[in-house]
Amino acid sequence: LSANSPRSAMGKYSQEPADPSKSCKARGSALRVHYKNTHETAEAIKGLSLPRAKKYLNDVIDRKDAIPFRKHMGGCGRKAQVKKYKMATQCRWPVKSCKFLLDLLTNAESNAEINGLEVESLMITHIQVNRAPKMRRRTYRAHGRINPYMSSPCHVEMILSHKSVKDTVKKGESGGSNVVARRAKQGGGGFE
Repeated sequence: LSANSPRSAMGKYSQEPADPSKSCKARGSALRVHYKNTHETAEAIKGLSLPRAKKYLNDVIDRKDAIPFRKHMGGCGRKAQVKKYKMATQCRWPVKSCKFLLDLLTNAESNAEINGLEVESLMITHIQVNRAPKMRRRTYRAHGRINPYMSSPCHVEMILSHKSVKDTVKKGESGGSNVVARRAKQGGGGFE
């Protein structure tokens, strides 16, 4: 990147919001919380509104709700609380990851208030969890041997944006996913 590009001057986010005036950001680097649990928790709150995401994470901390594990699920037990989620049979309650993400959501909320945004209508449009460099400790084994005892920290970044008009679809209208129905309604694409 060149020195004059906006990404190098602004910060190290993987993507920029579509409308910076109606969005806010928050990030954490080298957080001492497990990468795999945080990744699954971030995937669970992606696309939720800010109040809904905070309530969901608090419910997970209180064990009223669970985080479905879809990617990093080796050795993860099957629980009845995961029945309400699609494409998942295993879940956990990663309390530490939820607390870290709640702190980041609170930080993004205060950033939004500083920018003069309406907090209730913010949605998590982008959240990303990356692996950070492992931290090293040692554990002592039998017969005088020493083995590594590594931690798996992570970087987390999130962008919260206002719900746009095209995101909120009224009942009876095409949601944008059915392209053929939209073309047929407009009269284009070979449906004359």
